[in-house]
Amino acid sequence: MNNALRLGSGPHFTLTLHSEEATYAFAAAFARRLQPGDVVALSGPLGSGKTTLVRAIVQTLHGSDQTLSPTFTFWHRYDGDPPIDHIDLFRIDDPREVVELGLEEALHGHSVVLVEWWRNAPDILPPRRYEIEMEGAGDNPRILSLREPY
Repeated sequence: MNNALRLGSGPHFTLTLHSEEATYAFAAAFARRLQPGDVVALSGPLGSGKTTLVRAIVQTLHGSDQTLSPTFTFWHRYDGDPPIDHIDLFRIDDPREVVELGLEEALHGHSVVLVEWWRNAPDILPPRRYEIEMEGAGDNPRILSLREPY
């Protein structure tokens, strides 16, 4: 079986994604288990594939790619079933800015929430969350580590 499609092999696992197609395949399988109230915390350096993963999740759940990189607006909502809130905390220097921007409103439990650069404001996220760490850039494979909520 393709490594990118093998989910549920424990509360934490790591896999190698050798192409953008493999990233989309993993994201599609992962997205099908997400429900409103789920929070996915994404981390990794610039160019590691966080937004590509978000794009694939949105496309799987909504049937089309509606995504915009929210780096300059911090938060995008994609209406659909389920609604998806996409937050990018890249430009957050002080976690208190999150409250000033009202971003915690996205964590109301009525949508799937995808948060890039979550470590810039970790205290706003619930302790029960998926954590995905991406490594790699350019044409190199991506190493994806997933920690499931417990």
